[in-house]
Amino acid sequence: MDPIRNPYAPGAGQRPPELAGRDDQVRAFDVVLERVARGRPERSLVLTGLRGVGKTVLLNALRSQAVRKGWGTGKLEARPDQGLRRPLSSALHQAIRELGHPVGEESDHVLGVLRAFAQREAGPGAKLREQWSPGIDVPPARGRADSGDIEIDLVELFTDLGGLAGDTGRGIAVFIDEMQDLGPDDVSALCAACHELSQSGLPVIVVGAGLPHLPAVLSASKSYSERLFSYQRIDRLAREEADRALTTPAMEEDAVFTEDALTAMYAATGGYPYFIQAYGKAVWDHAPRSPITAEDVAVAAPEAERELAVGFFGSRYERATPGERDYLRAMADAAGDDADVVGSVATADVASVLGKRPQSLSPARDALLKKGLIYSGERGRIAFTVPHFGRYLREHA
Repeated sequence: MDPIRNPYAPGAGQRPPELAGRDDQVRAFDVVLERVARGRPERSLVLTGLRGVGKTVLLNALRSQAVRKGWGTGKLEARPDQGLRRPLSSALHQAIRELGHPVGEESDHVLGVLRAFAQREAGPGAKLREQWSPGIDVPPARGRADSGDIEIDLVELFTDLGGLAGDTGRGIAVFIDEMQDLGPDDVSALCAACHELSQSGLPVIVVGAGLPHLPAVLSASKSYSERLFSYQRIDRLAREEADRALTTPAMEEDAVFTEDALTAMYAATGGYPYFIQAYGKAVWDHAPRSPITAEDVAVAAPEAERELAVGFFGSRYERATPGERDYLRAMADAAGDDADVVGSVATADVASVLGKRPQSLSPARDALLKKGLIYSGERGRIAFTVPHFGRYLREHA
């Protein structure tokens, strides 16, 4: 098969040639955009799932929908070592530019408020290089979104943004990836701002994406967050959807898979979108001709596994300290034959494998939680954030 015509795209956040299995989310978001633009009540959206299921890809696809509707959009990726003010300000500045509101007193006021909101992080007397300067010509507003309390300031900023967007008959959408990495104060402020938006009916929405424990992070911040957001779990693809992700791009390049090949691909990938792209690329490059057979899958599988071992699993494993790696391996051992299945294990079982008390392992567990390698969906239990990580650890670590 011609490698130049290889249609598969195993890249981080890179849109696959066929966005299979996400039709429901795409259609539902179209409804959200139309309702919000017409002043109808609608909740902000939160996408959750393991790494490799396509949350970032879907987040980008939803943003493209909003752009096509004439909305102003901005995107940021949360980081545990960074506050919300500056990255959010940059995203909102882009959203205002995309919105295309006529230059005038109202838009100048909102830009001034945005600048004041961002610069408040630097504090009074900050040097020029420490001040946020995104190319906004108007001076920072005074007495609006600059109190220093992120919750008060964000509510005021979103309220002013909503008024500006309402003048255009469209809206503003903010897309936040890795949302679970926001600090507690920033999460609380974001929930409060979304609550204010839902009550006032202003055309501003937040679309977040994060790991499976993100709903618990939001709920711990504000109890009403369970009703504030529409939560959508993004999971692996069903067999039919996984087949479509492989066959549709192949047919556009005049190639087909045999039924046995599709069965073998689903067994190897488990229906996880990133794995489908990785295996699809390797199989295409190794197959001598169309149709692609199960034998071609068997020949190419070791290369796909080596690629995943280095780029997908290994890079994450290398981030862990020796003690944290022991904890990860113990998690895989505690899962036993279920290591290949996405599920949680009891922290007590992990401690038992290591022959230690659970309390003594808290530092390693907490560090792995902060690094995003594991998550806790319920008290006393933990799980890998990466599918098939247990199998990798048992075979390679």
